[in-house]
Amino acid sequence: MSTLAKITSLSYPRGRIFFNGPIIVGSGPSGLAVAACLRDKGVPFLVLEKSNCIASLWQTRTYDRLKLHLTKHFCQLPKLPFPDHFPKYPSKKQFILYLESYAKHFNINPTFNETVLSAQYNKASGFWQVRSVNTGGVKEAEGILEHEYICRWLVVATGENAEMVIPEFDGLSSFDGRVIHTSEYKSGKEYHGQRVLVVGCGNSAMEVCLDLCHHNAIPFMVLRNSVHVLPREMFGKSTFELAVILMKWLPIWMVDKILLAYAYIVFGDIEKYGIKRPCIGPLELKNTQGKTPVLDTGTLEKIKSGEIKIVPGIKSFSSGKVEFVDGKFIDIDSVIFATGYRSNVPSWLQGSGEFLSENEWKGNAGLYAVGFTKRGLFGASMDAVKIAEDIADKFFACIP
Repeated sequence: MSTLAKITSLSYPRGRIFFNGPIIVGSGPSGLAVAACLRDKGVPFLVLEKSNCIASLWQTRTYDRLKLHLTKHFCQLPKLPFPDHFPKYPSKKQFILYLESYAKHFNINPTFNETVLSAQYNKASGFWQVRSVNTGGVKEAEGILEHEYICRWLVVATGENAEMVIPEFDGLSSFDGRVIHTSEYKSGKEYHGQRVLVVGCGNSAMEVCLDLCHHNAIPFMVLRNSVHVLPREMFGKSTFELAVILMKWLPIWMVDKILLAYAYIVFGDIEKYGIKRPCIGPLELKNTQGKTPVLDTGTLEKIKSGEIKIVPGIKSFSSGKVEFVDGKFIDIDSVIFATGYRSNVPSWLQGSGEFLSENEWKGNAGLYAVGFTKRGLFGASMDAVKIAEDIADKFFACIP
């Protein structure tokens, strides 16, 4: 290892560490992509990860039947494609294997169990001060649990899905059945024969409902808002791939019309089953509001057959029951909230609004972000390449 890549530790009470390369917060796919691109350019980096493994969201907070919604071509990270023998839509286990091999290939070794408490830019020195605490107990015997990292560049790669969101409802605390978020859901085996209320109507909610059906549970899906449902494939191509091709030649509104026309041919009128489509087209809605259309993997057939029942918004819960906004009640055994996640960046990145826009990969004062543009792994990979190039230019310009 060259002297440029070494960390110099000083014996301050809090374990102050000066690092002459960028610090990457998060070792999910976005963080790994940036690290690999930096490695390729010969720039030293340090990855801080609060959990004990890479891609903890995928490893610990996803359900067993999960597969990538897009083809592997659009989900691979920079500079290392998926193995040829992997299927078109890799499973959760296959994607995790790919990420682990990716980290090994590029010699990415995050500092695990390192939770970032705060990151603040010091205008006087021109450096970032990143305070963290190691929760794994590795440093406890040495009497150093808390660290302060000093760096010139900071890459935020914690993603949009750091913390689960569970809405508040009247009477939920009095409901005596099981209540979980989809991050805790693994399989419908645990719900055999149960009446399960799934709150949400996105891709996760649809797939959880389908999984519950496969395990002989009775799912009720809360559909409070309108949603676009599209076939996962059109004309032999993935819907996303087809949209990318069409947008090279046609305006987005016309591509939306083509997608919706094809969806109508395949699915028919889904509004009669209680699924209302938004007035704005799926691609335009994704671009303007970040709302991803649902790519159907078989859930609509279960809705049409009545095996999955669509219900309106929730008014309140009581013991073993839920009341809806239309005044109707049903008995339920369990509740699964498929209500998404939120970023935790504002809780630790001080002055985040001053330095970073959620729609850009590059902020001010040496701050970068990857995985926040609502463009999935495809967008994160493209941004990772840009970030590494920008940091490398600045890094090598500092070398005499």
